[in-house]
Amino acid sequence: QVQLVESGGGLVQAGGSLRLSCAASGIIKGVNAMGWYRQAPGKQRELVARISSGGVTNYADGVKGRFTISRDNAENTVALQMNSLKPEDTAVYYCNVELIIRVVPYVTNNYWGQGTQVTVSS
Repeated sequence: QVQLVESGGGLVQAGGSLRLSCAASGIIKGVNAMGWYRQAPGKQRELVARISSGGVTNYADGVKGRFTISRDNAENTVALQMNSLKPEDTAVYYCNVELIIRVVPYVTNNYWGQGTQVTVSS
């Protein structure tokens, strides 16, 4: 059984900061890419930031320079530091992790967190 547990959402004024965290637990042989997605009401889920197993990051254009994704491979966690928040950042944020479930044969699976609400007031 694998679980992803998110924390850190909430209500913040525009210009403020929040830090999201996501921890993976269970029978995990390894962790590949980790990322954060968000879904605003009436919109499709979109990629916010992603970090590879080697630490290479990529960000959505709208968050570059404001958000920072990081990971702790020892703890199987991924975090998203969000600064200079804007009302348009309001959404439910989901972590997404590709986990190595078995080494031989090589098996991976994709997991989603339960989602955490981020609300930015103007």
